[in-house]
Amino acid sequence: MATQARELPPKPELPRDNGDDYEDDEDDEEEEGWDDWESDGDDAAGGGGGLLCLFCSARFDSDGPLFAHCGSEHGFDFHKLVRELGLDFYGCIKLINFVRSKVAENKCWSCPEISQLEGKVPWAEDSYLKPFMEDDSLLHSLSIFDDEDDEDCEMPVETGECSAGNGRSGELQGNGLNTIIDDCSDISARFEKAVTTESNGGDNNGSLSEEQTDRQLKITRASVTAKEIKKVDDNYFGSYSSFGIHREMLGDKVRTDAYRDALLDNPSLMNGATVLDVGCGTGILSLFAAKAGASRVVAVDGSAKMSSVATQVTKNNGLLYDENAQTKQKGSPQVISVVHTKAEELDHKIVVPPNGFDVLVSEWMGYCLLYESMLSSVIYARDHFLKPGGAILPDTATILGAGFGRGGTSLPFWENVYGFDMSCIGKEVTGSSARFPVVDVLDSKDIVTDTAVLHYFDLATMKESEMDFTASLELRLPESGAAAVPGVTWCHGIVLWFDTGFTDRFCKDKPVVLSTSPFSTPTHWSQTIFTFEEPVAITNEKSVVGSSASVGSAECPAATIRSRISIVRASEHRSIDISIETTGISSDGQKHSWPAQIFNL
Repeated sequence: MATQARELPPKPELPRDNGDDYEDDEDDEEEEGWDDWESDGDDAAGGGGGLLCLFCSARFDSDGPLFAHCGSEHGFDFHKLVRELGLDFYGCIKLINFVRSKVAENKCWSCPEISQLEGKVPWAEDSYLKPFMEDDSLLHSLSIFDDEDDEDCEMPVETGECSAGNGRSGELQGNGLNTIIDDCSDISARFEKAVTTESNGGDNNGSLSEEQTDRQLKITRASVTAKEIKKVDDNYFGSYSSFGIHREMLGDKVRTDAYRDALLDNPSLMNGATVLDVGCGTGILSLFAAKAGASRVVAVDGSAKMSSVATQVTKNNGLLYDENAQTKQKGSPQVISVVHTKAEELDHKIVVPPNGFDVLVSEWMGYCLLYESMLSSVIYARDHFLKPGGAILPDTATILGAGFGRGGTSLPFWENVYGFDMSCIGKEVTGSSARFPVVDVLDSKDIVTDTAVLHYFDLATMKESEMDFTASLELRLPESGAAAVPGVTWCHGIVLWFDTGFTDRFCKDKPVVLSTSPFSTPTHWSQTIFTFEEPVAITNEKSVVGSSASVGSAECPAATIRSRISIVRASEHRSIDISIETTGISSDGQKHSWPAQIFNL
């Protein structure tokens, strides 16, 4: 076992590099998709202060001057449209998100035709309640309803004040909804407690109506949740702005060779294909795809720094797509466009034909396969941007596991430190390992049981909900061969790893397997180690009939160790929770179970 074990959650919030060295190149060379792609640009994504115009980059201190500007400069009379259609608060929210989405799609900076509507409005769907633009301050600053008994008072969570929508702020009456929200640590509890308090207590004079409170809570809940998710995403993408982690991944030959072989050695799949690379990082997979003969490659990354880097790398290698070129020669190597966005928001940045890609490639795997939860982005891209029957690489993933012995713990090290017994430290360290998973390379000689499959994913068909699962491992000692051991063996815990497959379903010329097994060449993923609270004795021999000792003890070793393992996405975005329930089963069917252990990655 390597000496530098990593306990999770291990990833620090690394300082973000703003990518100044690459900004000029990014502005000049930021690329999009097919010939008619156009980017919304970062300015439209919420950068800068004030409220952003619906049609251009102008910003205003309040919504009044903003809508006046929309009317005079863009022929869009928001207030007239609201009056004529009788739009309520939700209708206004839908209208704003609808306009922003259509402007992003068509780059239309003057839309008087939106006012020329007949019949059902096109923004009636509830999907338009979801903010199209992250941190859209306009949605929290609408003053159009302020004269109606102050019913639509908005609630900025950060300030604890109620915006009046006209530059003023007033303290919320009653028991103080924002104070309650700020004092509660759990998001769900915040809103349940707020509703109960506002409904049942406080000064009835001037208090918000129950209906209005519900509406404010819905908006605030979405706002708080979105902000917390955005913070986690910013830290996540920021951590990948460090070149060190990319050096580690590129230097992982098992990983990089597997993707290279899958892309370069399958010409029947790649020649002339349109390819989407989700989470491109330095752009290495896009470079492989271009070299393999792809006709267009779109590389997507949520890190501004790495998007700039990938653009520069692609340009330096003569593969950057030039959307301003008058004509494109067939077979031109300049096929890669780099887009700074999350996969879920790709169609907010560029015009993407529905199901427009032949191949979706991504290196999304994390520790224990699912740590960082990037798989959900890949599934979204598959469902929205991949052609029916298109290839996803890799297309299978399998989590496997086995039991490990004493050599897989730190106990042997502490028992003899330069001739001194420090086993008391080893016991404490092992106890800590029973609460936190450890990421490390486990020596294959420390595996004491047969390997078993925990769970299998078909990435071409699986649903996002299937990322959460419960399955069981049945662990037994090898019955024959060099690995077979007579007598009692002590199992100190379970080690999990994963294999991903580029199978002949899509890679017909050369299928490839990427394995992170302890029996294979080590990778930067290592393995994920879960230590039992106490070791379990296991044997191939028959149990003593009528033994009163507990199954799993030296007097009554288990014939099988059954571990019921649940892996689910945690409440904290991009984390996972893992529970392990272990039962020892003797050869005569007796059982002994240990308390469940809960781990967080």
